[in-house]
Amino acid sequence: MSSPDEAEAPEPGIARRPVEVATAAILIGLAGLVLWDSYGRGAGWDGGPQNGFFPARVGWLFLAAALFILFQSFRSENQVFVTWRQLAQVVRVLGPLVLFVALIAPLGLYVAAAIFIVVFMGVIATARWWSILLTAVLVPLACFWIFELQFRVPLPKGPLEAALGY
Repeated sequence: MSSPDEAEAPEPGIARRPVEVATAAILIGLAGLVLWDSYGRGAGWDGGPQNGFFPARVGWLFLAAALFILFQSFRSENQVFVTWRQLAQVVRVLGPLVLFVALIAPLGLYVAAAIFIVVFMGVIATARWWSILLTAVLVPLACFWIFELQFRVPLPKGPLEAALGY
């Protein structure tokens, strides 16, 4: 057991400064894109605002905020932004989500949702197999009934729905 005076070594991970610098660089690039497009459309005032007038003003504010983030990143203490353990948890959640989004176009929303539920509940929640399968069947069916049949809101469908006549 360590005493309160002993400083524990920080858990290893990704440092804060590189994350802030990368974020600032991405935002500076986006601000540059907004400004380039705005001035390409006309960002002046010719008897009234041109198409790019207001987006250009927002782009300049965006650029100023991004430069402030960059400046502050070098002034702040370089602490651990995220530990490797925390990052692994994010990847465990992000992986099934990316799979879900990738499967919507070829399989449809409902089949992709069923696969997402199986993967997510199996990997993250480690639930019992019967509850995973029950949830993976009932949730997409309930969503189909609510959105497609009751509200008549068409959502992306795949080969299964086409085979069933939807």
